[in-house]
Amino acid sequence: MKPRPTFPAKLDTTLARNRPSTVGASASTVTKTTAPALPVGTTVRTRSVAAAVSLGHGMESSAVRARMVQKLAGQGITDPQVLGAMGAVERHRFVDSALINQAYEDTSLPIGLGQTISKPGVVSRMLELMRNGQSGKLGRVLEIGTGCGYQAAVLSLLATEVYSIERLRGLHDRARENLRHLRLANLHLLFGDGMEGYAKGAPYAAIVAAAGGEAVPQAWIDQLAVGGRLVAPVVTAGVSGGAQALLVLDKTPQGVRQTVLEAVHFVPLKSGVA
Repeated sequence: MKPRPTFPAKLDTTLARNRPSTVGASASTVTKTTAPALPVGTTVRTRSVAAAVSLGHGMESSAVRARMVQKLAGQGITDPQVLGAMGAVERHRFVDSALINQAYEDTSLPIGLGQTISKPGVVSRMLELMRNGQSGKLGRVLEIGTGCGYQAAVLSLLATEVYSIERLRGLHDRARENLRHLRLANLHLLFGDGMEGYAKGAPYAAIVAAAGGEAVPQAWIDQLAVGGRLVAPVVTAGVSGGAQALLVLDKTPQGVRQTVLEAVHFVPLKSGVA
């Protein structure tokens, strides 16, 4: 039997501030498939909120996304690349038709199999932390927990190459279908155990996870490049009830530096596939 991935020592840090939120993507991998994509000739721009595109739903949809981005800026998101990418990706394409009217609200929504699409405020917060003020695009990025594919689509605008792993076959297939209308040649969808990461794509400039465990799997740390940053929810030590907080892990030439930020609530990190 294949051994379960091991964990390093648990965190002993405390919360810096409390900003609860609800997220839902599952941990996940290893069987590679390439994400489908946009019709040839379609261009996605991320230079500004004004450059947000509408892929078939007119200016009304673009205006709705622009208002969402304005709210994110009001919440403290300042990275123009993140705001531009959030404005460019049509979130309503990734939710059930019955929930489209809530697609641009700052709330998580169910996507099936007990999972949810993360609220825009959480997605933008984690991606801003991941970018860490970098002016241009990141290099190769690993996402743990593809979910419905929304964050993967946003990531594809922020990095030169994205590997996204999902452990639930139903969600992996749904993400592929949701992304079918796009032509994201730099996005690769993987089905498998995300706790193992994806060694074939390493080293990664950044890793972002949408499921929280008691600590960061050692495989993720090993696959993170020196100078790279990992952002993930982690169960905080000494707190009952499995409370989670956002962890920022920087891998430096001198070793690993960990910073624990606000409280969050993600689905549990699990091994294996289903």
